[in-house]
Amino acid sequence: MSEVKSLKVETRSGTGTGAARAVRRSGKVPGVVYGNNLDNDLIALDPGELRRNLQKTGFFATLFDLKIGSKTVRVLPKDVQLHPVSDLPLHADFMRISKDSKIHVNVPVQFTNEPLSPGLKRGGVLNVVRHQIELICSPENIPNVIVVDLSGLEIGDSVHISKINLPANVVPAIADRDFTIATIAAPTAMKGDEEKEQAAAQATAGDAAAPAADAAAPAKPTPEKK
Repeated sequence: MSEVKSLKVETRSGTGTGAARAVRRSGKVPGVVYGNNLDNDLIALDPGELRRNLQKTGFFATLFDLKIGSKTVRVLPKDVQLHPVSDLPLHADFMRISKDSKIHVNVPVQFTNEPLSPGLKRGGVLNVVRHQIELICSPENIPNVIVVDLSGLEIGDSVHISKINLPANVVPAIADRDFTIATIAAPTAMKGDEEKEQAAAQATAGDAAAPAADAAAPAKPTPEKK
């Protein structure tokens, strides 16, 4: 289960763009807490603390306790809007959760034992198809990361979700197919050699076929002398 962390927030008043801008001018980041059929809580966050947490792996799979006034609310981050140039946070959304909730959460993928992969040792390339996987689970069962063991993988091998040992009561949100997480691809040089070999084989086959075709062709008749 992910560690529950604390995040300092302040209550704020006013809704809409104007109110949000006023919060930013004061040096804070506006945010909202919603869910559980309750009214939204409007909050303001310290931008430095929010950025430090946002930069950590698995931020959107981490539970936070927010002290809002006299109450403590357990939430899951759902969205953080960033400035298109400076990447500074502009707004943050958090969803209230309870222990009986079933939530969708994106959990980061972590790869281990790369030195134990024969394919990577031979120069193969780890092609990551999914850097995170959406899971359905209860808040108590959110895994910190999804670990993918690369031991024994050869060039051309793939890792599918069916090969991952997920915690109890945790299932992938995509249930209609055994999707790929990563593959061990051939290095560019090896691909080039294979293509050259195939081209050479095709040329050799073509050269061998040409004399046979000439032999099979009917001889031209000798013109009669007049």
